[in-house]
Amino acid sequence: MRIDPSLTQAGLSPDQLTGGDLPVTSPIDGTEIARLHQTPVSEIGAALDRAEAAFHAWRTIPAPRRGELVRLLGEELRAAKDALGAVVTLEAGKITSEGLGEVQEMIDICDFAVGLSRQLYGLTIASERPGHRMMETWHPLGPTAVITAFNFPVAVWSWNTALALVCGNPVIWKPSEKSPLTAMATMAILGRALERFGDAPDGLVQLVIGGADLGEALVTSPRVPLVSATGSTRMGRIVGPKVAERFGRSILELGGNNAMIVGPSADLDMAVRAIVFSAVGTAGQRCTSLRRLIVHESLREGLVKKLAAAYASLPIGDPRESGTLVGPLVDKPALERMQAALEQARAEGGTVHGGEVVAGVAGGAYARPAIVEMPAQSEIVRTETFAPILYVLGYDSLDQAIALQNGVPQGLSSCIFTRDLREAESFLSAAGSDCGIANVNIGPSGAEIGGAFGGEKETGGGRESGSDAWKAYMRRATNTINYSDALPLAQGVRFDI
Repeated sequence: MRIDPSLTQAGLSPDQLTGGDLPVTSPIDGTEIARLHQTPVSEIGAALDRAEAAFHAWRTIPAPRRGELVRLLGEELRAAKDALGAVVTLEAGKITSEGLGEVQEMIDICDFAVGLSRQLYGLTIASERPGHRMMETWHPLGPTAVITAFNFPVAVWSWNTALALVCGNPVIWKPSEKSPLTAMATMAILGRALERFGDAPDGLVQLVIGGADLGEALVTSPRVPLVSATGSTRMGRIVGPKVAERFGRSILELGGNNAMIVGPSADLDMAVRAIVFSAVGTAGQRCTSLRRLIVHESLREGLVKKLAAAYASLPIGDPRESGTLVGPLVDKPALERMQAALEQARAEGGTVHGGEVVAGVAGGAYARPAIVEMPAQSEIVRTETFAPILYVLGYDSLDQAIALQNGVPQGLSSCIFTRDLREAESFLSAAGSDCGIANVNIGPSGAEIGGAFGGEKETGGGRESGSDAWKAYMRRATNTINYSDALPLAQGVRFDI
């Protein structure tokens, strides 16, 4: 096994990368790039001991001071952007600009969280009782488990960790077994920030590497009040009930089956650009990837031709090479699931353009992105396949288009391309898209950190990143202060003794 230079440039030593029993392969060429030591599940108890001790110290530190650690993390990420981005590309198969973009997303959420550390606001509420003041206060919640997926191996951790830290919570991170190297590199970067910070408690942020048994231990422990888990709907069906059973909280970011409606007045050139990036970026392995294209019948045939021509021009290959726009799927099983989905689409009446396995490209799991014209929203269209497959459906009326858009179990991201104000506002209204993200004249992927990220239905209902998503990481207390010399009861109750 040859250790890739990008790993050592990111601060990982050969001793960290060899001698273990967890093989890590690069989707670029399928070769093994590390063998890591896994965290024994028996050590989770000690990790929780450290996290609880850290919580007792960290929660008493003023939030702006906690924000200083996140500011330092942002500085270290800026300095290490190229190195960490290269590891994202090596381990997740993203093209170079997307790997760098993921690190930029980490930097951006650090900036957001630093400001947030001075804005953890509560309310002052009018009391019905004279001489009383009512208010709400927000307090740290406790150790937070962050379970992340391979496709955004570091950005999702940063969304959770930056907010958890300023809110007063320690973090235990369990990355996907497919992308632990980016996690290790990130912890090295965080270590530099912690050293500069100076007085952070031991165990404030911990990393555990391994399989589902580690996740199970964190998910079922009553010592973990909050579990943030990103992954498939299947995973969420396991995690959600187990956390709920012990009355814990969960932030679930699960599957997406995202659609774009293209109306008769749409700017088609702009729509084509948005469709291609949203559908084939990250080789279709974003939770917000475009998977369903719902096109007005007057435009359908012409738009499919434009897309087919655009798809034919896409450079496919090693994501590290300049000009490559489509890299590999994460592994051979993902490629097999893509091919099986295309076969099912054919069986359900679909006409497939593209989708062929690309042989001889660096040795990884490469395929041409596929456009599939479907006669109806069949079972395979309603199923999320984590691959660059775009199903195309036609519609006649906006109501029909919105019904198709909403007619799937998932509810993450959605969009409409239109220059008709009525269509745009209808799509954004209560009777429009039922997703957590609804856009006009931009694609469904590439969300900014300023807005809360997440979705409805089988997407899990969780919210991360911006807006008031911070509230999920804290506990709320309603306080009443009596500054009078009387003791009136609420609702006019009299209880004289």
